[in-house]
Amino acid sequence: MSGVIFRHESSLRHETGQHPERPARMVAIDRELAARDWLGYELRESPPVSFELLDAVHPPAHRQGIADACSGGGAMLDPDTIVSVGSFEAALHAAGGAAALVDALLGGEARVGASLHRPPGHHAERSRAMGFCLFNNVAVAARRAIDRHGLERVLILDWDVHHGNGTNDIFHAEPRVLFVSIHEWPLYPGSGAAGDVGSGDGVGCTVNLPVPEGSGDALYTALVDHVVVPAALAYRPQLILISAGFDAHADDPLAGCEVTEAGFAAMAASMRRLAADLDVPLGVVLEGGYHLGALAGSLAATLATIARDPGDARPEPAAPHPLASRAAERVVALLPPA
Repeated sequence: MSGVIFRHESSLRHETGQHPERPARMVAIDRELAARDWLGYELRESPPVSFELLDAVHPPAHRQGIADACSGGGAMLDPDTIVSVGSFEAALHAAGGAAALVDALLGGEARVGASLHRPPGHHAERSRAMGFCLFNNVAVAARRAIDRHGLERVLILDWDVHHGNGTNDIFHAEPRVLFVSIHEWPLYPGSGAAGDVGSGDGVGCTVNLPVPEGSGDALYTALVDHVVVPAALAYRPQLILISAGFDAHADDPLAGCEVTEAGFAAMAASMRRLAADLDVPLGVVLEGGYHLGALAGSLAATLATIARDPGDARPEPAAPHPLASRAAERVVALLPPA
């Protein structure tokens, strides 16, 4: 059973001018994956998200505001977030691709897959576009899994270098989503403190793992192997989604972490092994990454890794790290019973 990749040409029509989040990101990704024969994945065209599903994550006024800004010729929604005439269509397909990925994975059509679109989504809050993001694509995917497929436990691992504040807040009181974010701190958007563990029924289901500038493969892989994996085994998700930004790469211009392609591949291998151990599907939803070569190479390494049979080679756990050890003690104690 091959993996699936959802994509759509509208990602190229989200024009942002001289901006880090630009169409060249998708051109670089497509060129890299095409050179590798798409790593054996089946390519599918993403549908636009239904308004009904989108409105389950964002209020209708948020959707309409973005539509109006785009149809009016484009606008600056905030100092970082630009829309053009083609941005609304691109954002609808970005959210729709994430939802279609969930349908394919939970419908038994594939065990792994990816939704590769722009704009990214994890900064988009319920009623606010920000941080290059218009709609929260991974939140739409998780909501699809819960509402359409009846899942009771979804894991979202966000390894983008910036905290996924939108996803954090959307599911803050939701026990059906375990949201884990590894992010550089302090850094934009300034949220994601370790003490933010959710609220109400969702206490313990928000896991923030801030890391200092200069963090690289050793700390990131230790956090995945010694914090994320044990937490997931306790929570027992029925679906794993990775909010996969690649701006923690050492070459990325927007942050100060030092992860390599090998580090992203190692994290992907651990998550693939986890998915196999739990017998659940694994999906990747593209977020940031602004050095074109690092983005394309790291994404390709991630997708190549999760496409392999996890029985071929069980990855050795990363070496312990003091920051990961302290986080593990805190996190597992907070998790609600599965």
